Amino acid sequence: MSNSVGSERSPYATFSGPNLGYVMEMYELYKNAPESIDPELAEFFKRNGRPETGGDSSSSLATADGAQGSPADFRKVLSAYKLMDAIRAYGHLNADIYPLNDRPKDASRIELSAYNLSERDLEAMPASLFLTEVPVQVENALDAVNYLKSLYTGKIAYEFAHLIEVEEKQWIKDNIESGKLAVSLTADDKKQLLDRLTRIEGFEKFIHRTFVGAKRFSIEGLDTLVIFLDELVRRSEEAETKKMLIGMAHRGRLNVLTHILNKPYEMMFAEFAGVPSGPFLPEDGSVEVTRGWFGDVKYHLGALYKGKTGMDRFLAYNPSHLEVVNPVIAGQTRAAQENTDHPGIPVQDTNAAYAVMVHGDAAFPGEGITQETFNFSRVRGFQTGGSIHVIANNMIGFTTEYYDSRSTHYSSDMAKGFEVPILHVNADSPEDVIGAALFAFNYRQKFGKDVLIDLLGYRRYGHNEMDEPMVTNPVMYHDVHNHPTARQLYGEKLAKEGILTAQDVENLDADVFAEMQRAYDKVKESSSDTSNSSNATPDAVLAGYPRDLQTGVSEERLRRMNEELLSYPESFNVFGKLDRILKRRQDPFNGKGKIDWAHAEQLAFGSILQDGKPIRMSGQDIQRGTFAHRHLVLHDEKTGEEFVPLHHISDSNASFVAYNSPLTEAGVVGYEFGYNLEEEKTVTVWEAQYGDFSNMAQVMYDQFISSSNAKWGQQSGLIMMLPHGYEGQGPEHSSSRIERYLQLCAENNWTVANISSAANYFHVLRRQAAILGDEAERPLVIATPKSLLRHPLVGADLADLTEGHFETVLEEPNTGKNVDSVKKVIMTSGKMAIDLAEKVKEGEGFDHLHIARVEQLYPFPSDKLAAIIQRYPNAEEIVWVQEEPKNMGSWSFALPYLYEISQGLKVNYVGRIHRASPSEGNGTMHKLEQQRIIEEALKN
Repeated sequence: MSNSVGSERSPYATFSGPNLGYVMEMYELYKNAPESIDPELAEFFKRNGRPETGGDSSSSLATADGAQGSPADFRKVLSAYKLMDAIRAYGHLNADIYPLNDRPKDASRIELSAYNLSERDLEAMPASLFLTEVPVQVENALDAVNYLKSLYTGKIAYEFAHLIEVEEKQWIKDNIESGKLAVSLTADDKKQLLDRLTRIEGFEKFIHRTFVGAKRFSIEGLDTLVIFLDELVRRSEEAETKKMLIGMAHRGRLNVLTHILNKPYEMMFAEFAGVPSGPFLPEDGSVEVTRGWFGDVKYHLGALYKGKTGMDRFLAYNPSHLEVVNPVIAGQTRAAQENTDHPGIPVQDTNAAYAVMVHGDAAFPGEGITQETFNFSRVRGFQTGGSIHVIANNMIGFTTEYYDSRSTHYSSDMAKGFEVPILHVNADSPEDVIGAALFAFNYRQKFGKDVLIDLLGYRRYGHNEMDEPMVTNPVMYHDVHNHPTARQLYGEKLAKEGILTAQDVENLDADVFAEMQRAYDKVKESSSDTSNSSNATPDAVLAGYPRDLQTGVSEERLRRMNEELLSYPESFNVFGKLDRILKRRQDPFNGKGKIDWAHAEQLAFGSILQDGKPIRMSGQDIQRGTFAHRHLVLHDEKTGEEFVPLHHISDSNASFVAYNSPLTEAGVVGYEFGYNLEEEKTVTVWEAQYGDFSNMAQVMYDQFISSSNAKWGQQSGLIMMLPHGYEGQGPEHSSSRIERYLQLCAENNWTVANISSAANYFHVLRRQAAILGDEAERPLVIATPKSLLRHPLVGADLADLTEGHFETVLEEPNTGKNVDSVKKVIMTSGKMAIDLAEKVKEGEGFDHLHIARVEQLYPFPSDKLAAIIQRYPNAEEIVWVQEEPKNMGSWSFALPYLYEISQGLKVNYVGRIHRASPSEGNGTMHKLEQQRIIEEALKN
């Protein structure tokens, strides 16, 4: 007989005669007055609907003397159904999932007494009432209950009642109750599993003994995390997956690097010994690591392993900030899945790559970035066909117990809102951990959704190996100190099964230790021949990007592209008002008007696509643009169908997408950074709805984008657009906090620009595309305009785009003509430059000054500004003018450079005074203050 079971058929199928008549009578009462019948029966009808009349009388419920069952018998059957559903839904509360056995179990919801049932009641019911395919050992309902309890309260516990899709719930139930998750290992398999556990534990023990007191954030207590990943690797290779990408924090990272990424023992021991590890890289090139010149601690580093079967494994580099790597690895995964070498939308193959995210049990519910990343799972521009999440649950956060750490029963509960199935697994049971990995992989493959494994273990030592946990958590650590390791437990199990002797288990431990000692001896022998590398900034980095890189596009090419961008299918209905606005983009090509900001952007994007560089753009409302200026994606007025003009330009051979993102900054910025890391030739753009909101992603700028090259040798060309400008809209709609990006500037780590020209914007985009994948590649932060998007003084002529390059400094053409009269050289940028230009555009009354717009703030264009100053022999002062308060904006950053180029001139400031808030909240006060700044700057 089959050993698979289920409950798919109708619960009415086995009732006939008086029983069925009673059920139908009760259903009629339920329809008219649900409160008039037994609440359990009402709930049954609510769940299962109208009774069916096609039951088989041969299987009807009968009493012991053969008489047909009474209505009371039916209520017993109903209670039995309810009990079995409760086992599936609440069995996890009574499961054997805690290795230290230090959490109370709750069986109250699955006790027979809770349903007014006795064992005799259940023995009188055939198992076929409840299970469609009955295992051989299951003869009656009592056997069925005990069978289900063995499945749902073992060392794997399941939560899936919260899922909405019936197909998913049925698939999960079938997998559990068919025994498919019960791992059947041969004796050789079990020996190999013990060998693996011995290596995992032995690696930690060797470091603990050899490098006393060294931080390693060991995996001990969650050793089977590596076993879990091993199983995913096996399943991935069978499925011909090309890449598995892992994101995790520091705990257990060194063990994962060693045993999943195959980073040699020698490399690890060299890093602990403080000698270069590069000489110990495998000669076959199977392991790749990158390092920045300034470096990072060993438990932040990543690696790439090029598998011999064609599947690569990657562990992401990341900082100590827990969980922030999650969106980064999700973005890298999406990039690894996409083919972008054609016009239109990238072709995504979700089987090509997938992400494994390893979380901390305290950080998972505590860090909001986790929820942000989960929210990507079924969003079209961000989904990756399902990530496999693992909570490496050591039951403590630093020194904080769970009751001080979260408001939920489990660490994993937050994920329920995203309809994610959750398995809780006892980390001391390696065979069950393998079963959980099998479930996770198969569920991801089947439904293309995220899945979460809560791997419950403990932490053998303190937060780090120098920490004494008995000080803060004595009760837990009395248990930990008395608890055998997973390797010990499994070794004892194999000895009991007669697969190995106890001596064999001991010998295996000794052999692994000896192997590691040989690796360390090799490091010691070689250390005298190696020298530590310098942390000086490489010359290639200091050289920066190519100066004056020509980025013009021929008029013929621009003209043809513009016509194509304004051509739509006959059946497509553009909103009338928008159609008229867009058609004005023909005017600059007919000698009328200017090319505004959004028009220049679209032409730049089109030319980049024609050059073979894909483009991915995301952000809140970016398809239209926050200020209704962009319109990269058009919507049919009648059908809502989307049309993307950039998909239909001639000679394009690269994909283009613009995704309106979820309302989050940290998650999306991290995602796009990851996408760009993996797909370095793609122009990857993120735009803030307002530049101010970008401060929600500060951790991504600090820990990843500004410093990833110096720390980890990871170059990025990500473009971040931050709408910036003071228009009287208050503190959260004015300043992009540009001072924060400038404070992070060093070693040519990125470019920061505050651009006031559509032509310059066109050229900086093309310059950024040109340097992708080269040594000169670096991120680009642009303070973009709001009110200036359509301003005539910002607009470009066609000739401005057909030749030239990005200008780091622009000079105001209506000032500085009378060289001898100039007493004051004004330097400014962004909207402030246009406000000043409006006042001096007639050119009269301002012979005493010259205005230079600093379009690129970093690298600071000292040479060009110095040359401007030298032109004016009678100049007496340099004045930095900005709209931001004095303690914000670019003044403090620019001041040292201004002193260097001042040539003895006074250096003065005009702008708002020091303020705690970036902008006034009152529009009238803003206008008065802005007028004061302009008048003071321009006065003679």
